[in-house]
Amino acid sequence: MRIAWKAVIAFAALLAPLPAQAARPGDTILIAGDSTASAYTGDRYPQTGWGQMLQCGLTPDVRVLNHAMGGRSTRTFLGEGRWQALLADMMPGDTVLIQFGHNDAYRAKPERWAPARTEYRDNLLRFIWDVRIAGAHPVLLTPVARRSFGADGRAKADFADYSAVVRELAASTHTPLIDLESLSRAWVDRAGRDGSKAYYLHYSPQDHAPGFPKGVDDDTHFSELGARQVANLVAGGLKALNLSISAKVLAPRPALTRTTPLGSTECQ
Repeated sequence: MRIAWKAVIAFAALLAPLPAQAARPGDTILIAGDSTASAYTGDRYPQTGWGQMLQCGLTPDVRVLNHAMGGRSTRTFLGEGRWQALLADMMPGDTVLIQFGHNDAYRAKPERWAPARTEYRDNLLRFIWDVRIAGAHPVLLTPVARRSFGADGRAKADFADYSAVVRELAASTHTPLIDLESLSRAWVDRAGRDGSKAYYLHYSPQDHAPGFPKGVDDDTHFSELGARQVANLVAGGLKALNLSISAKVLAPRPALTRTTPLGSTECQ
């Protein structure tokens, strides 16, 4: 914006209406979560978080503020001030998607660990009430599935205790729920052991993946294609809820239902 040189012009600018692209209360989705949802720069491609792709399933007037960050649990998201930063960005009527569990369950990192039925539950309860007190809408998500198969050949729930707490809290506090664990396990099952590799980070050095020149085998984090499809699961779950933002979810969502990667995280 050019700085005005006359005081009268500056005063007039203060009285001017907000530009059309300015966010209005209720037009924003905020995401609190971990590396499975967070955004990545191009030098990390093809690693992509589902929160990075969610915008592609929404009408253009909706803004997504993705506060998700790798390695964070409910404990560290609070302790590092990330939750307060999210609240500062939130306006009444906005929607807050809350997905944790992967790092809360990681006992090997005690600074992250939050036991499911005590600290994890209490932290989620705080998130719910903080959002509601501010006049916004919390939505709980169960932890997204890993590419993990049981002896029966079916995708398994690696964070079952954490998902159970999320479902119980959603019911007891009447908080909208997207059961992403169930949705994503069914998605992995449909793809099978071999087909689901394309959704996660499985690349050899010969693939020349920019973020992984030496190759990678990772059954937790998503490729571009996987992030698009998980974002589609989240978008579908959001559309099914009785929230004002639900009407802003596109149908169909071709950018999120691609069967081949685009080679970028653009909405095409």
